[in-house]
Amino acid sequence: MEHRSSSIAVLLLNMGGPDSLLAVKPFLENLFSDPAITGLPRFLRQPLAAMLSSSRAKKVTPRYDLIGGRSPLNSITKKQCDVLESELTDRGLDSISVRPALRYWHPFISESAAWVREKEVEKIIALSLYPQFCRATTGTCLDELKSTLGANDMLHMVEVVDRWPVNPGYIGALAGTITEALQSIPEPERDDTVILFSAHGVPQSLIRKGDPYLAETTQTVKSVMRILGDRPNTLAFQSRLGPVKWLEPSLSDALAQLAKKGKPPVVVVPVSFVSDNIETLYELDIQHKEIAEGLGIKTYVRAPTLNTRPDFIAALADLVFAKLK
Repeated sequence: MEHRSSSIAVLLLNMGGPDSLLAVKPFLENLFSDPAITGLPRFLRQPLAAMLSSSRAKKVTPRYDLIGGRSPLNSITKKQCDVLESELTDRGLDSISVRPALRYWHPFISESAAWVREKEVEKIIALSLYPQFCRATTGTCLDELKSTLGANDMLHMVEVVDRWPVNPGYIGALAGTITEALQSIPEPERDDTVILFSAHGVPQSLIRKGDPYLAETTQTVKSVMRILGDRPNTLAFQSRLGPVKWLEPSLSDALAQLAKKGKPPVVVVPVSFVSDNIETLYELDIQHKEIAEGLGIKTYVRAPTLNTRPDFIAALADLVFAKLK
């Protein structure tokens, strides 16, 4: 492949996470201060964010303690940047840099934008690490990026990859994690195993307003199942917060329904998470595993998260190259 000499920066957009127990409260305050999360005007949002982060931190800090005292998402995103940069260099891009750009923790999107400005690049590719577009994830990351770059007259340099729910490389990698998980289940039970896709929940009101998240998540599930074949499968949602109506069924309700249908083996698939975080390491590996065991489901296996799998990184590289044509 012909080498390209122009300087390119790739920003991997993600939420970020607290990198210590002391960072849990300020991380949550950043999260709840986002208008895309609460939908409130600033004069109400800031005091509410302070109150919610304080009460929520008391609940989730012990959970972070159980998974190592921090979220691994930041370090995983940095590793994804490193291996993606190597992959792109191996494919012939000899002047490219890849950096995390996180919405609620360091390196913040504004910090990464400043880094890009100092590098004097000719093109910026903003690549969301959320496969399915949602206003509350990719949308808010892009709003922050555009605001920051617009203030520095750099928007004309940006190419955006804001969703990739049925990208063949991603779908193949996700199917590969499920196949690996199935191999850990005794062969006599394997054919009866239910593939339980778990996506991050969002309020139903968001979908009613036209957000494509549910439709794109469903597309992902259908595409994966075309590879895996005729297996029982279902989609559920985790990580609810607050009293509003959320997408259903919840993951715990889905497990309860499976318990009523004979307690089959279950492979839980984190379909909207490409990096391990508190939702995979605590909610799936600890909380919902205990729920499944309490319901009498003896075989509960969680499919590995994509993280830095070579086939997943190759898929990200494909997405970058598609913006260079």
